[in-house]
Amino acid sequence: MDLRSLEEDMTVWRRDLHAHPEFGFEEKRTSSFVAAKLREFGFDDVTESVGGTGVVGTLKRGSGNRSIALRADMDALRITEQGTMAYRSRNPGVMHACGHDGHTAMLLGAAKMLAEEAGFDGTVRFIFQPAEEWGKGALAMLDHRLMERFPFEEIYGLHNMPGLPVGHFETRDGPIMSAEDNFEIILKGVGGHAARPHWGNEVLVAACALVTNLQTIVSRRLSPTDIGVVSVTELITDGTRNALPGMARILGDARSFRPEISAEIEKQMRIIAEGTALSYNVVAEVAYTREFVPLLNDAALVDEAFAAARSVFDADHISAAREPMTASEDFARFLEHMPGCFVFVGNGRESAPLHNPTYDFNDAGLLFGARFHAAIVRQRLPLP
Repeated sequence: MDLRSLEEDMTVWRRDLHAHPEFGFEEKRTSSFVAAKLREFGFDDVTESVGGTGVVGTLKRGSGNRSIALRADMDALRITEQGTMAYRSRNPGVMHACGHDGHTAMLLGAAKMLAEEAGFDGTVRFIFQPAEEWGKGALAMLDHRLMERFPFEEIYGLHNMPGLPVGHFETRDGPIMSAEDNFEIILKGVGGHAARPHWGNEVLVAACALVTNLQTIVSRRLSPTDIGVVSVTELITDGTRNALPGMARILGDARSFRPEISAEIEKQMRIIAEGTALSYNVVAEVAYTREFVPLLNDAALVDEAFAAARSVFDADHISAAREPMTASEDFARFLEHMPGCFVFVGNGRESAPLHNPTYDFNDAGLLFGARFHAAIVRQRLPLP
């Protein structure tokens, strides 16, 4: 295959997807685009509407009875793009700020490469997943009997990484990305006139104290050897310029790598919220939900991923990540059912951060991702 031509194709696909971003479970144009390409490549089977707007393509070669899966996410974020390029978002208020347009294009590139060149013996499932950003897409596909309808024994995925140079590769065994829990704490009191705070039990001072007190969960209530993050992201009240609020909502998220740490964070949050509310003579209600589970790479398959990477990346551009990331990834849901490996590929030192309104996927990384996907297939499903 002419790799330069493939790279040009992937660039066209990626920019088309970037110009037409769609939020989770709304990826109708994206999934139709993906399905049409897979059929154009001559896939054995292409199934749409898996888990809502997901697509699964199946490619079989030889007589091998083993099957592996490759996964890409397709959804965009509700962010207004500030880029000025010709292919910037045409969907107001939605943009590909996390590179899922690039992930989809890379997996399509691998699909075309493997359909034309083969070089493997067995079955490959190409999973194009919706709604990764809010942690529902993998579960939706699994609930739609993904594994029964399209069985496979192991799964691989990747994500671009701003700050890591293009042409560089990282992964690690064990925990690589964290769980994400969401919380909402509602404080209820009695609001009133700003000139007479003693006539009621306003909640704003209590809310400010609670925001500060929540920071002691990680620093004082978890072991220093455990990784945890508690972040308050919103404080909303029903007050106004001259009226003290009687209700305040505190929202945020917590990150961890082990279920027992997640449970301890929730326990301590409830204790602190109730104690703080009591000291200010208001009432606290706590809602705590678990949205993402920790992403735990299989050690043996990490070794396989490193071996495949050596056929694509320069040896000095391959490294083991020293620490896990406290960001979260829906891919982890698949790893609750089978072994797999998630890896990072460079998006460039100068790349804007993920989820930033000026972010753009670096097209120079497309071929690296596509070639890695193909390499892991050929390594795990070798010719007889």
